[in-house]
Amino acid sequence: MKVREIKVIKWTEKVKGKDVEADTTSLLGMMIKMMTPQDAPRGLDSFRIMSRLDKAFTKAKESGVLKLEETDYLFLKERIKKDIPAAWGTIPEAAEAVELFAEAESDNKESKSKD
Repeated sequence: MKVREIKVIKWTEKVKGKDVEADTTSLLGMMIKMMTPQDAPRGLDSFRIMSRLDKAFTKAKESGVLKLEETDYLFLKERIKKDIPAAWGTIPEAAEAVELFAEAESDNKESKSKD
């Protein structure tokens, strides 16, 4: 399976007067958590996607690069197209993270994942 590599952008946000660290993976994770029960994917295939995403987010926090199999990338890209809050576009780093994600090209490398 082909892999997409996305540079992880990091920034600090003010939340209730406190500085909170944020990055590309936390932004994408927040979008997943914001899904309504009606929109939340179900079934074994979706379960596996979510499991792979969790592992990819953890690795990306360490490496600074989010590596996603094509299926997982397309799942997240569809969520962004439909569900990203427009107001997040006013956060420069979040806007950059979303643009880097949306424009990621396949590196044509085969993934060695067996998930």
